[in-house]
Amino acid sequence: MKNFQILFLIVLIIPFAEIYLLLEVGSIIGAFPTIFLVVFTAALGAWLLKQQGFVTFRRFQENLTQGVVPAYEMIEGPIILLGGLLLLTPGFITDIFGFFCLIPTLRKKIAQYVIENHLIQSGGLFQKENNVYKDVLEGEFKKED
Repeated sequence: MKNFQILFLIVLIIPFAEIYLLLEVGSIIGAFPTIFLVVFTAALGAWLLKQQGFVTFRRFQENLTQGVVPAYEMIEGPIILLGGLLLLTPGFITDIFGFFCLIPTLRKKIAQYVIENHLIQSGGLFQKENNVYKDVLEGEFKKED
């Protein structure tokens, strides 16, 4: 299957699964506790998004000041944003994936997977060969007036 077809199926199936799960949980614990859980996870997601976003941004700035390429931070930023969006979306399935994106150790593993399997192998910016970055131009410059 093509990536677009898989994405289309996910976008089509997830809302139905979310509605089904919300109805099942609502029938077990009641409507108001279910609504409370959905609102609570959204608020918790907003708080985690803010907290983890600031931590990652601080690490990003520290790496830049030390002259280190902030590769993990550049990948973790969009993962944090995705996690926050998933937690703000009503539903329990999206909340689970949102928490996966906002837990630092899991997010680091996701970022490591993306860097190693997609950026390095695809010949992207972070391609490494023999522990040395490829496609990096080194040189000196002289400012002329």
